[in-house]
Amino acid sequence: IHGQYIREDQLDDAKGMRVITSLFPLHTFYWGDWHTQLIGDSLAQNISPVKTALKKGMDITIHTDAPVALPNLMRVLWTAVERTSRSGKIIGPDERLSPYEALQAITIWSAYQHFEEDRKGSLEKGKLADLVILDANPLKVEPAEIKDIKVLETIKEGQTVFKRQL
Repeated sequence: IHGQYIREDQLDDAKGMRVITSLFPLHTFYWGDWHTQLIGDSLAQNISPVKTALKKGMDITIHTDAPVALPNLMRVLWTAVERTSRSGKIIGPDERLSPYEALQAITIWSAYQHFEEDRKGSLEKGKLADLVILDANPLKVEPAEIKDIKVLETIKEGQTVFKRQL
């Protein structure tokens, strides 16, 4: 969980043990500037090394740390793609995920981590209809705009549980 300072050799060990790592690239936004001051710029570039883990063939997920960090999955997605700190500094550009990889990390890969991939994580016949309707497509907007995408409606098991008043 989190893996702010997980090293490559530790990722190799985790892969060997078939551990699914749940990394926390949101750290690059909230505390990335502070981490850079604390551990230095070169080490800070590897905070939550999501892309390195994927390249190693590992199963990964990404998450929020609510209530420490707000439970805003559009910001989680954005930080995994952009890795921009509060000051605007890019922390670990080589660790950026594509928007599609980041979506997989919070949907189907998370369902797999929780042994729920047979009923959650993707839109397929027979699965629970848990989904959100967004005001923009995170795969089509500029990566910097992902954080501004709004949830218009949340559907849980086929029933609307939230709908934004327009």
